[in-house]
Amino acid sequence: MLTASYTLTTTTTLGHDEAVDRVRQELQKEGFSVLCEINVAAKLNEKLGVNRGPYMILGACMPALAHRSLTHEPDLGALLPCNVAVYRLEAQTHIAAVDPGRMLSIVGNPDLEPIAADVRERLAAVVECAASPQVP
Repeated sequence: MLTASYTLTTTTTLGHDEAVDRVRQELQKEGFSVLCEINVAAKLNEKLGVNRGPYMILGACMPALAHRSLTHEPDLGALLPCNVAVYRLEAQTHIAAVDPGRMLSIVGNPDLEPIAADVRERLAAVVECAASPQVP
């Protein structure tokens, strides 16, 4: 797994749809609920006539941690949920999750640091396990 400036990222040999299913499963194992799914490729095609490879965004939330975060920082809802993108690029399937530590660092509230660390650890496990060709 790579850490980009704002994501936890990896590639997988799995196809796009299989990777999306695996991300859903791994999110659930880590205690997340998927609040929304955005089929970016379909929306770009519908609105702009653009044809691109598959691109899905899963908006994930862990209610207990969201509640704790919003208690410390009510405006944080503007940064929720935690997004995980699954897309095809250059014949590879990519999985990228937002890095909560980096995202929440812009808020400047030290009370959020342990929550961000917990979410980061869980999302890193999701990215790592979802990319594995074998079901753990």
